[in-house]
Amino acid sequence: MSTAAFPEFVTNLPEADISFPGVRGRISQAPNHQVIFMDIDPIGEVAPHRHGEQWGIVVEGEMELTIGRVTRRYRAGDSYHIPANVEHGATFLTRVRVIDVFADVNRYRAKR
Repeated sequence: MSTAAFPEFVTNLPEADISFPGVRGRISQAPNHQVIFMDIDPIGEVAPHRHGEQWGIVVEGEMELTIGRVTRRYRAGDSYHIPANVEHGATFLTRVRVIDVFADVNRYRAKR
């Protein structure tokens, strides 16, 4: 099975309005959480930031993720958990596809 892209039913979901160049996402909205299917170019570093609780899994590629003061390299199949309001940042070393689940129901808005 190829992992070159998310399937069409995912790419047909509403596009997320994400301000980082090289980062694309598709939103699956639920009443109490939000799932974002991310496709990220090897853009390098995303500055440390904070928001509500997040859980994710790497589908393809490689990234470094710093959660609090701990930095770890993540590859396909690895999952991560970021507790609410914990500072975190990432470095995208290759093209990366992840599925992120956010406790913040409105973490991202759909593009208009």
